[in-house]
Amino acid sequence: MNNVKIAPSVLSADFAKMGDEVAGLQRFGADMIHVDVMDGVFVPNITFGIKMVKDIRPYTKLPFDVHLMIVEPWKYVERFAAAGADYITVHAEACGERTAETLKRIRGCGAKCGVVINPDTPAEKAEAVLDLCDMAVVMGVHPGFGGQKYIEEVGKKIARLAGALKARKSAALLELDGGVTEENAAKIASLGANVLVAGSAVFGAKDKKAAIARLKGI
Repeated sequence: MNNVKIAPSVLSADFAKMGDEVAGLQRFGADMIHVDVMDGVFVPNITFGIKMVKDIRPYTKLPFDVHLMIVEPWKYVERFAAAGADYITVHAEACGERTAETLKRIRGCGAKCGVVINPDTPAEKAEAVLDLCDMAVVMGVHPGFGGQKYIEEVGKKIARLAGALKARKSAALLELDGGVTEENAAKIASLGANVLVAGSAVFGAKDKKAAIARLKGI
């Protein structure tokens, strides 16, 4: 599992200490910073937006994996890229027929792009645009809140998309977002996911460095 990247979700961080939290993650061995942007419309929760990304950007050199759980995400991708997002991922459910267009738009503003599918969304929705992606993301929980239990059935989608990427000889990453724990990380990685988003599994641990190492299987 040592080739698995861990992307702690700052949704589980202390918002009053966000700069310090992000800086700490780099010291503790994280590979990416996962930033969940929620608008209270596409998902039933509100988190933070462009200014948060911009304000925490100076605190780390790690790539920012910005996950847009918002309606009409194509309207905002340039601003998130300018704020410091390295990856911008958008939901197939939010983009609909504009998914391919939105992915190209993200690439056009200098960021890497990815498509996200919810637990109930067929893998075909992601497969249709895999050739345009730098990352494919499978939600392991229903989006909106951290700390949820991993939905085992999504493992089939991880395996299917891993196979599709291999068949294409694609270098795109395959990310599992939601429900990752020290107990299930190895199983999820064995299905083909090479990026694991972990929120409470990292921020709920007394020793974040040790928690990240265990998630990596080190």
